[in-house]
Amino acid sequence: MTDPQHTRQNPATQHPQPDFPAQDQPHPGWTGPMDPPPDHGEESYRGTGRLEGRKTVITGGDSGIGRAVALAFAREGADVLFTHLREEADEARETARLVEDAGRKAVAVACDIREEDNCRALIERAVAEFGGIDVLVNNAAYQMSQPDGIEAITTEQFDRVMRTNLYGMFWLTKFALPHMPKGGSVINSTSVQAYKPSPHLLDYAMTKGAIVTFTQGLAQMVIDRGIRVNAVAPGPVWTPLIPATMPDTVEFGKQSPLGRPAQPAEMAPAYVYLASQEASFVTAEILNATGGTPLP
Repeated sequence: MTDPQHTRQNPATQHPQPDFPAQDQPHPGWTGPMDPPPDHGEESYRGTGRLEGRKTVITGGDSGIGRAVALAFAREGADVLFTHLREEADEARETARLVEDAGRKAVAVACDIREEDNCRALIERAVAEFGGIDVLVNNAAYQMSQPDGIEAITTEQFDRVMRTNLYGMFWLTKFALPHMPKGGSVINSTSVQAYKPSPHLLDYAMTKGAIVTFTQGLAQMVIDRGIRVNAVAPGPVWTPLIPATMPDTVEFGKQSPLGRPAQPAEMAPAYVYLASQEASFVTAEILNATGGTPLP
């Protein structure tokens, strides 16, 4: 049988290309109604034991990039605790099934990382379940397009974006580090928006720029502990967040040089690499996966 993970293909046509059917969903969005359906690597990702026995925590693991990373980590031999919002329980069950089908332990936790106590409790839960944490993936994020300018960004929206994308990442990392051994890894999800901000995503882009700085600064702070800190900067990726937060999905991703959005499955190998011992000399790095958009 042909293995799509290792078959030579044209990257421009490997996955669906816009125009997509018009579609929108209420936040936070769900995988099922999306057309075309996102690919998380269900049929393509083949693990090789690169994360065997690792204890991993992933925020926002119910769908999109987080689900693809959870699946890949599990197929590489890792146990996975991941967060989701309460309204995403059905999505979370599917991610848990994929992890368990790979023969690994899955722990799905409904958690709003905007609250410090929730972040502390989440790390305590991970330590209780696994006995420690080898890899922390700060992936959960919130965005809401506001094409009418800065005046349209309410304080409520601004606060939600900052607390989800920055406060939660800061608290989880702070609480996780004491439980991480030498050889541990923190991986943050930043974005092409950190370098080429879209005006309608101003507040979101601000946080992604801050994540770059946090990653590079923290990497220097904790290297003497033997812990590496890196980030992945995706370009446009076809996840439920898009129909739930963007006014026009028909041409989504067409602006990338490859002419299409990425599928979540195309992001997961970057996280696997940064989590693995193969990346032992890689820290303070931003791994760009933008579909050809040049970044600094």
